[in-house]
Amino acid sequence: MAWTYTTLKSAIQDYLETTETTFVNDLGTIIIQAENRILKTAQLPDFRKNTTGTMTSGNAYLATPTDFLAPYSLALDNSGYEYLIFKDVNFIRAAYPVSSTTGVPKYYGIFDDDAFILGPTPGSGYTAELHYFYKPESITAASSGTSWLGDNAELALLYASLVESYIFLKGEAELMQIYEARYQEAVQQLKTLAEGYNTTDSYRGGAVRTARA
Repeated sequence: MAWTYTTLKSAIQDYLETTETTFVNDLGTIIIQAENRILKTAQLPDFRKNTTGTMTSGNAYLATPTDFLAPYSLALDNSGYEYLIFKDVNFIRAAYPVSSTTGVPKYYGIFDDDAFILGPTPGSGYTAELHYFYKPESITAASSGTSWLGDNAELALLYASLVESYIFLKGEAELMQIYEARYQEAVQQLKTLAEGYNTTDSYRGGAVRTARA
């Protein structure tokens, strides 16, 4: 069944047989933690996005989108798109130690939560195109009370929420292991869909295969 925010909260309380006030009041935060757990485990193709922006001449930094999780590619338009090579910040700093030295950027790296660092520093306001893995709106914030995870990853979302809830409640280790095992099983099915079936077609790659039991 698909979850709404209301039905998911109710199911969590039913599974754990508790309506303790502090726990219920913190369910929104607990569910967000569960969503983050899933998103950082399986890169789902539905959460790919493209955006364009403009580099600033003389500025070695390029702001990341507010919903950014991880990059797939970054390109700039220099009379045709040129794809930058992803590198560690230390590599870029060592290769271009003087930030005032400008040119056409060849490399980029994640500087912090809010920006990429470019190397060399752009010498012009190049148009940039970022293809990235983004963080979708939480089921706790959606005006419809629904989300992609609630509609398409019901078991993963439920058991991730139960694991996070049991951590909050400091529940019994034995039951925690059961919830964690069920979560791992559900998220593995999600990874097979996201990173197996959705990364090739059967004509070119053949059917997705798993080891025989």
